[in-house]
Amino acid sequence: MTLTPEQVIAANKANLETLVGLTSKAFSGLEQLIELNLAAAKSTLADSQQQAHSALSVKDAQELLALQASLFQPLAEKAVSYNRHLYEIATGTGAHFTSAVEEKMADAQKTFATMIDTATKNAPAGSEAAVAAFKTAVSAGNNALESVQKAVKQASDVAETSYKNMASTALNAGKSTPKKR
Repeated sequence: MTLTPEQVIAANKANLETLVGLTSKAFSGLEQLIELNLAAAKSTLADSQQQAHSALSVKDAQELLALQASLFQPLAEKAVSYNRHLYEIATGTGAHFTSAVEEKMADAQKTFATMIDTATKNAPAGSEAAVAAFKTAVSAGNNALESVQKAVKQASDVAETSYKNMASTALNAGKSTPKKR
């Protein structure tokens, strides 16, 4: 199968659009990460200032211990929240890239299948067995690729669920820690 100049130009345009879209999504993810880190830095600075003022107003050791104990829960909540936002940015950006790759793979498989069909129609007489074996091998390869994609998706889903459970457990453990008075 010979590609016409129009087909090559169309393919190049589509690839350029995909590249621009992925680059834009990558910059969007980076912007979100920068915004998250700036917000975390501002919050940390404000918290540090407030904690310093509180520490300077402590009158005895017991009040200092109570102040320290009261700081752990908000700190744990903020750490879990930061990690949750970071995870959401990473998975959102990653999902966009995965979707683009899957779409391109599907297009490539369709093009390859069309090429094989065209080649088999034009195959010389007596090559039917070789053509059938080739088609079977291609089909098996496609099935293997789909199985791998499904396994990766399942592993990703399990990892996401585990992360959410771990974050929830960490936050609940921080809430249930007894406070000393």
